[in-house]
Amino acid sequence: MQASRRQARSRMSNALQYLRVQKLGSYFSGEDLSYNNSSNGGNSFSIQISQDQYCTLESSPMSINCTLYNSPSIVNFSPDDSPMSKPHISPDTNYGSPTSGSCITEDVNDFRHKLKELETVMLGPDLDILETYNNTLSSNTIASPDIDSWRQMMEAIHIGDLKKVLIACAKTISNNDLLMAQWLISELRQLVSVSGEPIQRLGAYMLEGLVARMASSGSTIYKSLRCKEPASFELLSYMHILYEVCPYFKFGYMSANGAIAEAMKDENRVHIIDFQIRQGSQWITLIQAFAARPGGPPHIRITGIDDSTSAYARGGGLCIVGQKLSKLAQTFKVPFEFHSAAMSGCEIQLENLGIQPGEALAVNFAFMLNHMPDESVSTENHRDGLLRLVKSLNPKVVTLVEQESNTNTAAFFPRFLEALDYYTAMFESIDATLPRDCKERISIEQHCLARDVVNIIACEGMERGERHELLGKWKSRFKMAGFSPYPLSSLVNATIRMLLQNYCNKYRLEERDGALYLGWLNRDLIASCAWK
Repeated sequence: MQASRRQARSRMSNALQYLRVQKLGSYFSGEDLSYNNSSNGGNSFSIQISQDQYCTLESSPMSINCTLYNSPSIVNFSPDDSPMSKPHISPDTNYGSPTSGSCITEDVNDFRHKLKELETVMLGPDLDILETYNNTLSSNTIASPDIDSWRQMMEAIHIGDLKKVLIACAKTISNNDLLMAQWLISELRQLVSVSGEPIQRLGAYMLEGLVARMASSGSTIYKSLRCKEPASFELLSYMHILYEVCPYFKFGYMSANGAIAEAMKDENRVHIIDFQIRQGSQWITLIQAFAARPGGPPHIRITGIDDSTSAYARGGGLCIVGQKLSKLAQTFKVPFEFHSAAMSGCEIQLENLGIQPGEALAVNFAFMLNHMPDESVSTENHRDGLLRLVKSLNPKVVTLVEQESNTNTAAFFPRFLEALDYYTAMFESIDATLPRDCKERISIEQHCLARDVVNIIACEGMERGERHELLGKWKSRFKMAGFSPYPLSSLVNATIRMLLQNYCNKYRLEERDGALYLGWLNRDLIASCAWK
């Protein structure tokens, strides 16, 4: 009890000190602020703003220790004066406290009086901490239009309302109130954990993004968080494990496959261009479906496009995908060719696509277009330019699968709120599938989701590669490029509903305006539709 009071007293003293500094802002200058009270037993308060301090996450190989896999995970968080320092912290460890600095004010006597008064009251054996804090604030001479917000924030910290404290911290950063942000970051470190509840785990990565944003180090962390290469070809990547345990990718790929199969049911030669093929797993079921087609399968040619980043997720280049799919097609006696184009969508030219006469063309945009810069980033507008290029090929069907989130052109603070809401639902859905003591869950979240979260929060301009749009915006882009909607078959809807029976009943499937939406409770997560 005594230790708890001391901790609460320290936090309240810090808060009151900040208010006093705000009121007496004309008395200090510079970036390092602190107050030392030698007559009060050495009690001190400090806030240090340093552009060199930020946390980093770095992945390490793992041996999974769960039902299907066997893999330990190491997650590194390191607030340190050196941006290259990465001390190891185990998954069960929360963040530590920030480093203290120094400052000078001219109202020392008044400071000492206020802090002494507050500390004396906080040490009372029978008084409620928050009530005492509120009474102290209302009785002192501090005048601030934001006093109610302060009370609410201190109450949120006291009861551990992590979401409110995260929002408050993002708001202070948005307002360039770096002094306050630094203090809130120190409080958030006590509330987050990569092995706790869903909001605590997400909070750890969102806090990472906030710290990186203040330190202007988001791009560095984003690149270091890429999905690591499996130890051997036989091992499943973290992304593939997520594919197996949650229905996000299966929903998207199954709906796209259904649209392609429907459009190509009478074709003898089919060419599929996949603009982000990753491991190629989405085409396994389509090849099997074509093999069972009455009258025999068509000749299938797949052009797989992917940049070098995805090589880490599959353990090698696109040749691995081609070998796997060729072997599968041979097993099912399906005529098959694979053509690779190892480049990003921004670099694609017509000659890279291997278009041949006499083939019915299908194009697949699955979780890919959100990485393309648009008119808000570049005058070249690669996003709309790629759609116009594809339309010029006269495809029979084009499939689109995207995350239903609005983070493209939104300013930092509303973008933070949107990411918090979206990824809260995603982390909760993972929590319903994998137990919290399963090391593979930490690895999935770190390797597959943390990178996106940090990028959305910490990066701007060309460095921000995660730029999701709501389906309404995508529809506008497709229509401007000359496409018209291609209705999805009711059979696809029924098949996906059967798929969801294998997962938690909190997932929901909804059909609206010619598109399918996969959601968790009341939050849409993935949207899928087709065009021609």
